[in-house]
Amino acid sequence: MTPTVTSTIGGHARATGAGARFTSRNPAHLDEVVAEAVLADSATFVEACRAAREAQRGWAGVPAPVRGRAIQQIGRLVESNRERLARLITREIGKPYSESLGEVQEVIDTCNFFLSEGRRLYGQTVPSEMPDKHLFTFRVPVGVAAIVTAGNFPVAVPSWYLIPALVCGNTVVWKPADYTPAVAEAFSQLFLHGGLPQGVFNMVFADGPTTFEGLDLTLRAGLVDKVGFTGSTEVGRALGELCGRHLQSPCLELGGKNPLVVMPDADLDLAVEGALFSGFGTAGQRCTSLGTVIVHEAVHDDFVARFDEATRQAAVGDPMEDVLYGPMISERFCERFLGWLDLIQPHHRVLGSTGTGRITAGNPRDGFIGDAAAGLYCHPTIVDSVTPGDDLSKMETFGPIVGVASFADFDEAMELANGHGYGLSSAIYTNDPVNVFRFRERISAGMISVNNSTSGAEAHLPFGGNGKSGNGSRQAGIWVLDQFTRWQSMNWDYAGKLQKAQMDTAEVPADLDFRLDGD
Repeated sequence: MTPTVTSTIGGHARATGAGARFTSRNPAHLDEVVAEAVLADSATFVEACRAAREAQRGWAGVPAPVRGRAIQQIGRLVESNRERLARLITREIGKPYSESLGEVQEVIDTCNFFLSEGRRLYGQTVPSEMPDKHLFTFRVPVGVAAIVTAGNFPVAVPSWYLIPALVCGNTVVWKPADYTPAVAEAFSQLFLHGGLPQGVFNMVFADGPTTFEGLDLTLRAGLVDKVGFTGSTEVGRALGELCGRHLQSPCLELGGKNPLVVMPDADLDLAVEGALFSGFGTAGQRCTSLGTVIVHEAVHDDFVARFDEATRQAAVGDPMEDVLYGPMISERFCERFLGWLDLIQPHHRVLGSTGTGRITAGNPRDGFIGDAAAGLYCHPTIVDSVTPGDDLSKMETFGPIVGVASFADFDEAMELANGHGYGLSSAIYTNDPVNVFRFRERISAGMISVNNSTSGAEAHLPFGGNGKSGNGSRQAGIWVLDQFTRWQSMNWDYAGKLQKAQMDTAEVPADLDFRLDGD
């Protein structure tokens, strides 16, 4: 039987709302239904946030090392279900199984890291300027966190928010992508079986407009203290405006137009390998996917020839096989990608495959693995001769399309790398440390790779962007703790009298008119 997914509030399934439904299909085999989902209404979202509010004080009262123990148990459950969860990810969004396994491993790594943070939510003891007085700082939980995530990384990205939020003493309401109900339900069950009290973790399955309406209502009611969002820049702007009206600063991880600069001294085969993976891995459906390769004119033609050959030889097809990428996530993503192909102009040169657009019997790709007609497969597309004025160089294109531009000097390379206004991820291929540090100083991106692809995150390194890619907030590592805690200061005066700061401080007498003898 096809499973039916509903929201989970206070540990219980809640099939509430208007009754609208969503059908999730395997994008590699569209005739296979993965799950049916009952979509919640905004009132259900409010109910979930109210349940989280009621549970928050009790959860914050649990000692932080014990909260860390719950995170450890969730991590062990994920590890025990690693292959099953990875297969479900591949079935629901078409990500190659090897990548799905890597995504699940990232959840495990995140749990392992934040287990110890339960013992390291350090404050500081600060010296006072007055005697018989001590100053302290403490991290305190924000309260209720509403987390809204995309579905291209349906478990890894949510874990970047959910795990640190929980270990810090917050309760959470998670709104997963509406096109990943089966994965969302499975992931929620792993959390619920990890030892969290009722109401600490809640999942609301809803579409985007309903979620926005629910956030508006809960912010007005004072039920939500922090919003985390991973998704498009357009929606991120709207959420930022909404939160700003309530004097809140959301954690926004948005899109990217990620550059990869190839200097004349680069190892071209290594650069091609990096461009291939970051441009076409996950069918280009990552926020860190490569947008434009920016190649020095001295090696441009050589690089493009190698990149074209490598892309034509890359395995594309059934995601359960050893392929570079499988299908698009859903029909929605496939249609958007086909629309972005309209950005190709007459001055561009198209390479990378035996066609463009949807892979079909009438538009085949050489060497395709599996049945292209069964799923949502698209050709990898390299677009050479991209210029700064092209829409293709400025717009995020979520799919298997990579632009190539050339440059004559470093200033021109940086103009191309920064000119689109995004600032998420970036890469440079060079063997000259001077190039590396010049690039680091001038790139707008929050993340930089040297001789590596634009994609790839680790659980203990900050993840996030600037400009159109985010508001400077960071996930992962110790840096995300600033998103889910607030600093609280305390002064303790045991002098037995009122000591007034900046007024009752001692002075150190000095003879400031003293001068040495001589010229």
